[in-house]
Amino acid sequence: MHKVDRKEEYGAQERERRGIVGSCLGIDVSKASLDVVLLGEDENREAAQFENTRTGFNKLQRFLKKRVKTTLHACLEATGHYGDEVALFLYEAGYVVSVVNPAQVKSYGDSQLRRTKTDASDAALIADFCRTQKPAAWQPPAPEVRELQALLRHWEALIHMRQQEVNRLQAGIESPVVLEAIQTHISFLDQQIDDLRTRVRQHFDHYPQLRQQRDLLTSIPGIGELTAARLLAELPHWSAFSSPKQVAAFAGLSPQQRVSGTSVRGRTRLSKRGSARLRTALYMPAISAKQHNPVLKAFAQRLLAAGKAKMAVLAAVMRKLLLLAFAILKSGRPFDPNYAARFVLTT
Repeated sequence: MHKVDRKEEYGAQERERRGIVGSCLGIDVSKASLDVVLLGEDENREAAQFENTRTGFNKLQRFLKKRVKTTLHACLEATGHYGDEVALFLYEAGYVVSVVNPAQVKSYGDSQLRRTKTDASDAALIADFCRTQKPAAWQPPAPEVRELQALLRHWEALIHMRQQEVNRLQAGIESPVVLEAIQTHISFLDQQIDDLRTRVRQHFDHYPQLRQQRDLLTSIPGIGELTAARLLAELPHWSAFSSPKQVAAFAGLSPQQRVSGTSVRGRTRLSKRGSARLRTALYMPAISAKQHNPVLKAFAQRLLAAGKAKMAVLAAVMRKLLLLAFAILKSGRPFDPNYAARFVLTT
C-alpha cells in the first residue's frame, strides 16, 4: 500500500511539474451540437458529442461528473451567441471556463502544423490549447448586460436584413408583386428597429447603474446613446482589464508592426484579433470624433501632418476613443478635455 501511495504521489508531482493540473475540456461549438474532447489528469483523451440544448448540457454534465476527479478547465471559442449558453451553464456548475478568440486557437494550430480539420479535431485542438496556454478565466456579464447584449444583437440583425432588402431594390425588381413585398418588408423592419430602440432606452431606465455608465460615455464628444449602449454590451467590466493595452487588444485595435532585419518594412496594421462588434461600433463614432471631439480632432490632425494614411488615422482615433471610454468608466468621471488631452498623449 505504501508503494502505491508513493507511486501516485510521484505521478501527481510529475503532472504538476509538467503543468497538468486537473482536466481540460475543449468544446467545438456549432448551432446544433457541441463536439467535446476531455483531457484527463492521466492524459487520456475522450471525445463525445452533445446537442447544443439544455438537455445536451445536462448530458454533458453527467459525462463530466463520471470522469473528472479534481478540477476542470473548459475552453471554447467565441462564436457569436451559439456558445453563450453552454459557457454560462458550465460556469454556474462551478467549472473554470475560458472563452477565447478563434484567431488564437488557429495560430496555435498552425504552430502545431495541424492539417486535419473536423469538429472532433477542432475540439481536441481547443483542449490542447487550454492545457498548454492556460487562458484567462471568463466571467459572465451581469444579467442586465446580457439582456442589453441580446437586444442590441437583434437590432444589428434587423439592420442587416433591412440593408439586404434595400440592396435588392437597388438591383432592380421587375415584378410589381415582389417590389411591393420588399417595400412592405422594409416598412415592417423600420417599425421593428424603432421599437427595439425604445426597448433599449427603457432597459436603461430599469437599471440606474447601467444608465449612469451610459451617461458617462455619452459625455464624450462623438459617442451617442446607441454607441454607448453597444460599448457597454460588448465590453467586459473595466475591472477585467489591468491596462489600456489589454482593452485595445480585446477589441483588436492594437497596432501590429511588420519589421524584420533590414529588408522587411511592412505597413503597420491593426491586429483585428479581437471583438469585431466593438470595432464596428466604434467606426462611425470615430469619424464623428475626428470632427467634433476637440482632443481627438487635434490628435488626428497631428497624425495626418506626420504623413499617416487616412485609414490609419481613423483606426488610431478608434483606439483612442475606446481607451478614453475605458478610462472614464474606470474613473467614474465625465469627459474632461484637459484630462483627455493628457490621456491621449500618454496611451
